[in-house]
Amino acid sequence: MFTGIIEELGTVGTMNGRPDSIRLTVLADKVLGGTNIGDSIAVNGVCLTVTDMSESFFSADVMHETMRRSSLKDIRSGSAVNLERAMQMGGRMGGHIVSGHIDGTGTVSRIVQDGIAQFIYIKTPPELIPYIVEKGSIAIDGISLTVAEVGETEFSVSVIPHTMGNTTLPNRPVGACVNLETDIIGKYVRRFTEPYGGKKNTLTLSTLLENGF
Repeated sequence: MFTGIIEELGTVGTMNGRPDSIRLTVLADKVLGGTNIGDSIAVNGVCLTVTDMSESFFSADVMHETMRRSSLKDIRSGSAVNLERAMQMGGRMGGHIVSGHIDGTGTVSRIVQDGIAQFIYIKTPPELIPYIVEKGSIAIDGISLTVAEVGETEFSVSVIPHTMGNTTLPNRPVGACVNLETDIIGKYVRRFTEPYGGKKNTLTLSTLLENGF
């Protein structure tokens, strides 16, 4: 599990293709501290397992399915990537609960300056819109952000200068593909309440208690 608070910008080193996967090497510094082989690091929001490492890089195997379903398909040697180690229990929860399992990808549709901040609009697959809530949380390329507005085909986030200066967002122009992970709590709530959609007065307190709420 992660928090969506980016610890470091890494740089993609080599990308070695294999018959069933790609061996990705990322040059890094901070996220290597306390990391061991077998640990998880989120790369642009995608949870990857460290398979090799040194004092200046780590490697991970990325399945072809992951490449197809995430924005990792667009990275190349030299690309900057957002990095975050798995969170430690007992530490500060600065962002929100992020699993590192991407729900889909979106496309940057507009960027609007708003004082010192920027509104970034993301065109989103229709199946993800119901899970995106105004003032709720969403992870874009692994970055924990607050949803400003939600429409029928897109949503927006307001990004402060600190986030712009310490993540890959400045490298995401209009038309760029980004990884999206919606709030895990919202997904569970929707899943538990789906059987009661459209049925008047069928969702009761006892039903919620039976399902762990």
